Amino acid sequence: MRLLMLGGTDFVGRTLVEDAVRRGWEVTVFHRGRNEAPRGARSLLGDRTAPDGLAALADGTWDAVVDTWSAAPRAVRESAGLLAGRAGHYAYVSSVSVYDWPRPAGFTEEAPTVTGADPGAGQTDYARDKRGGELAAVESFGAEASLLVRAGLILGPYENIGRLPWWLHRIARGGDVLAPGPRELAVPYVDARDLAAWVLSAVERGSSGPYNVAGTPDRATMGEVLDACVRVTGGAARLRWTEPETVLAAGIEPWTQLPMWVPRGSELESGVYGMDVSRATREGLRHRPADETVADSWAWLRTLDGHAPRRADRPEVGLDPAVEARVLAAPPAPAETDR
Repeated sequence: MRLLMLGGTDFVGRTLVEDAVRRGWEVTVFHRGRNEAPRGARSLLGDRTAPDGLAALADGTWDAVVDTWSAAPRAVRESAGLLAGRAGHYAYVSSVSVYDWPRPAGFTEEAPTVTGADPGAGQTDYARDKRGGELAAVESFGAEASLLVRAGLILGPYENIGRLPWWLHRIARGGDVLAPGPRELAVPYVDARDLAAWVLSAVERGSSGPYNVAGTPDRATMGEVLDACVRVTGGAARLRWTEPETVLAAGIEPWTQLPMWVPRGSELESGVYGMDVSRATREGLRHRPADETVADSWAWLRTLDGHAPRRADRPEVGLDPAVEARVLAAPPAPAETDR
């Protein structure tokens, strides 16, 4: 297979390129040169946002293109338009964010998407940008040659959002750690390596249309993930499991200030963790153990100087230590029988 990767030096893109190289594919990476392309891939330099930024793609043919673009949809339109007729398949790594809100638990690929998305638009907001990118891919390659990968929560080595890295660094500091309950809360993430493996196999099969790609409800729990963080970082931390009501009453924002956590039974839980992934599962989506995701992420973090890289276009995650200490120091609320 001859693969053209648009991006390919960060997180999901890098993971995709490394997997494709291991498969023996001929891989070309088109990127801005901010980071080196993975070993074994050929580099083409260009900036999709600059005039004549696609000049390096003027020639060449490929069996497939994979694109992870997250900003102005018109960049996808211009790239896909240039490559139509010279590539057999266009896989666009999109997001669960393209679905309209609120989302019922168990929503499938048939759920309504956000309105107002435009394949020719400049950058607007994440949801409409991703949906616009989907529309741009289909516009140039047609529905039968476009694969739309609507990913949920993605974790694993190279993560540049900061969710699992934040938990690992916080737990590595030791002491009492605010752990938002319940322990049994499902965290149906997908490891970036499992996502990459599924995307590349789907490209080989010629799969098309939208696919929800995330973990199943039994993928992992909050307790399993945080316990694994304690083990791999040395076990000096003490998880202090705290009732959701206490966490919310302290003004702590789910998902961002306590990454990965959402209140059980909330609209947020069904909206970010409630997607039906059975279509992707039927076509080979598999998940490695949570212990492996956590251990490999920590091993990668330890190779870096300081903290993991973080995308400037995504909100910062993590809890202020002073807020954490204040919540942990507060006396527990009296039980019903004590009132």
